[in-house]
Amino acid sequence: MSETATVDTTPEPAPEKKKRSFPSTYTILAGVTVAVWLAAFVIPPGVYDYDANGHPVAGSYHRIENAQSFGTRVRDLFLAPINGLYGVQDDKTGQVAPDMSGSLYGAAAVFMFVLAVGAFITVAFATGALDSGIGRLAFKLRNRSFLLIVGIMVVFAVAGTVEGFAEETLGFYALLVPLTLALGYDRMTAVGAIIAGAGIGVLCSTVNPFATGTASSAAGVALGDGIVLRLIMLVVLTAVTIGYVVWYGRRVKADPDKSWSGWQPGDRDVKADDHEPDPMTRRQVGVLWLVGLTFAFMIFAIIPWGTVIKGQGAKPFAWELGWSFSELTALFLVGAIVVGLVGGLGEGKMSENIGKGFSDFVGAGIVIVLARGVTVIMNNTQITSTVLHALEGVVSGTSSAVFAVAVFLVNVPLAFLIPSTSGHATLAMPVMAPLADFANVPRSLVVTAWQSASGWANLVTPTTAVVTGGIALAKVRYDRYVKFIAPLMGILFVLICVFIAVAAWIG
Repeated sequence: MSETATVDTTPEPAPEKKKRSFPSTYTILAGVTVAVWLAAFVIPPGVYDYDANGHPVAGSYHRIENAQSFGTRVRDLFLAPINGLYGVQDDKTGQVAPDMSGSLYGAAAVFMFVLAVGAFITVAFATGALDSGIGRLAFKLRNRSFLLIVGIMVVFAVAGTVEGFAEETLGFYALLVPLTLALGYDRMTAVGAIIAGAGIGVLCSTVNPFATGTASSAAGVALGDGIVLRLIMLVVLTAVTIGYVVWYGRRVKADPDKSWSGWQPGDRDVKADDHEPDPMTRRQVGVLWLVGLTFAFMIFAIIPWGTVIKGQGAKPFAWELGWSFSELTALFLVGAIVVGLVGGLGEGKMSENIGKGFSDFVGAGIVIVLARGVTVIMNNTQITSTVLHALEGVVSGTSSAVFAVAVFLVNVPLAFLIPSTSGHATLAMPVMAPLADFANVPRSLVVTAWQSASGWANLVTPTTAVVTGGIALAKVRYDRYVKFIAPLMGILFVLICVFIAVAAWIG
């Protein structure tokens, strides 16, 4: 009896194609660093002449010889992350390097601030107070959770328009992301509420000394000039921004599959339900008060009250602190210890969670350092003034309305190159403001157009700590954030142009 061999004729399944994943934030910033480094070989270096106040003089741009050798440029690229952390700017040459003598240019202060906030929040969570507090707040807001988004965004917008509340928002992610998740939203909702909330305030700065104050001073106008227009823009654009984030949040809450950020493991495990959580212990209540008071004190300590109340150039009040990142870092490190003691953690568990907070937040800190390294390369190759000079010619010889909109448009790419509002204002405004006199446009309108461009670009630019650091803390990919923010930026772009053009036309 013979056996017949059987042949399997079933076709083999085609090999699955590997899905291309979007590069990480680290990869994006590395690519931006290399791209800027290569562009510096094509863009010729140049500088403006500066007046006694250190402001560039319009029409004084001139080319300079590139004093950097190829080896020096390679060294700058190699040391970009190091310079981004603790590079020092030489007071005479303006060059940045780790071994220079002068002023700190790197982001070491912001880096340490992020780590300190991580330690503080991690210790607070270890006490169980934040989990319990978030659960109770989520229970109370379970039927009107949108009020949380509105409240966060209004507070951040006010802080942004008054004192440029931006990098300070990095301290709120560890607190607000779990809360929004407990209410049924996704991580992108928290990111939108924080970045867009504070960002729209900075975009519509009214008395922000770092944006409006610096730009007004450089343009030779009073801080209050143009404030009516900026207040109207603040109200309208903030309402539009809040409406957009609330719309997105409700959309995700109704259908989680429509989330643009996706879901991390455990994101949907904790929900606000109809069962009231257990009452909080006295220790937990004490920790919550300490957390709230620490953040409130941070806001109080950084606001330049004299300038806000009396105007640009006013002397600070005797009770004004004027703190910066160094003092805030110390505040959160001390706060972590106090919270641990009040929460009854003990020395061992407290030390363990402080270290855990450092490790959890160091990734966001590295992102900030990499972003600062890009600006170091631009500074050392001296190409920023060349870019500004090219944009300067675009706004000359136009009608008032076109001129005002053109000032906004040409400052958008410049804002990508110079994420710092004060640095952008100091460089651009002395050049742009005199051009307004020839176009019969108030200089205060140029200030408004400039700050709108800076604020609009900084909602998405990957070289600013507010964006890259924020999405890293929230564990949201940059490409997905761009997808989320792009429609809102389109709406804001149109509204800004309309506001500026109408204001120029009215005169």
